[in-house]
Amino acid sequence: MSGGEILIVGGGMVGAAAACALAQRGFRIRLMERREPDCSWPRDGFEIRVSAISRASRNLFDHLGAWREMVRRRVTPYERMVVWEAGGGEIRFDAAELCEPELGHIIENGVIQCALWAVLRERPEVEVITGAELLSFEPSERRPALRVKQEGEERRLEADLVIAADGARSQLRELAGISTHGWSYDQHALVCTVKAEEGNQATAWQRFMPSGPLALLPMERDWFSIVWSTSPEEAARLAELEHDAFDEAVTRASEARLGRLTLEGGRGLFPLRLQHAGRYIAPGLALVGDAAHVIHPLAGQGVNLGLLDMAELVDVLVRAREKHRPLGHEQTLRRYERARKGENIAMQGAMDLLKRLFSNEIPPVKLARNLGLDLADRLSPLKRLLVRNAMGTLGELPSLAQPVAGESPHP
Repeated sequence: MSGGEILIVGGGMVGAAAACALAQRGFRIRLMERREPDCSWPRDGFEIRVSAISRASRNLFDHLGAWREMVRRRVTPYERMVVWEAGGGEIRFDAAELCEPELGHIIENGVIQCALWAVLRERPEVEVITGAELLSFEPSERRPALRVKQEGEERRLEADLVIAADGARSQLRELAGISTHGWSYDQHALVCTVKAEEGNQATAWQRFMPSGPLALLPMERDWFSIVWSTSPEEAARLAELEHDAFDEAVTRASEARLGRLTLEGGRGLFPLRLQHAGRYIAPGLALVGDAAHVIHPLAGQGVNLGLLDMAELVDVLVRAREKHRPLGHEQTLRRYERARKGENIAMQGAMDLLKRLFSNEIPPVKLARNLGLDLADRLSPLKRLLVRNAMGTLGELPSLAQPVAGESPHP
């Protein structure tokens, strides 16, 4: 089935996935991105930015034909997760308890993006536009348009729908006059790669500390990508430490559970905030991913939520086309907003509550959360519910997030 022109602004993980999914369903796509990603491979070392990919997101990549390309490059399954607080409670999750092969996968962001770009380059329905500067947005339920400047000349690009997948600082969202609300966490995330003396044990580790959580995400046999959330001042200090001093600091913060940790490569700093768009839609426009919502990284759900946005929007647009409804009509797009906004707000609220709960050093609060961790660890039904939720296998899922018939490779 053909019909429908869609203009996607932003070719990152969510935008590229949207281009693949919509092209697969016969829509004609224009994808705008500043430049094509560098997909030369192999690369020296690991990228410092990674994502914890849920089962629902892996299903989505499988449907799009991108999963095998990711596996060919590099993905790391993890079978267990350990969450603990120094001198306090601890909870452990194990895929074997669910009769599952793994809890999820850790994948470098560049691997995800490049695998998706490899797929979209094979789709004749996709036209990639690079090097264009976005000047204005003209809302319309029938034919929204963008005015762009490319190679010194202005162009007007029309479509049946425009999708904003251009990130937390979305220019398209601002041009559409959609406001955001939220707050800074007064934390920066320090990200880097470390080698573990005792290997990663196919386990994701997270220690909660008053200044913020330390997450160790397994990368191949002996490596971890770490996300260390702490105050901006402390993050800056850690980023400037000599390698040996940094190794001592991160090993101490992990309580040496994996032996000595050794820095490999560079370090990056990223400010953390909660942000939510007042609306996900405007006439002829839909926001997806970070353009719509930004979440604290402590549970690694950011990109998974964005991919579920995209998958839900795809289902809505396919149904609208079948019923000959305008893709950019408010009645059409409200179905997408209703399906995703409440769920995203609930996840943001849960992560914000966890962040504040584990940053609180008031003795009764600390005692209560330690007892809660220990209790949850002993209650198998609760643990299964928590794991299934993290895997993205609870509730009614968009079609792209549902399991694929047949087997996919399990590295």
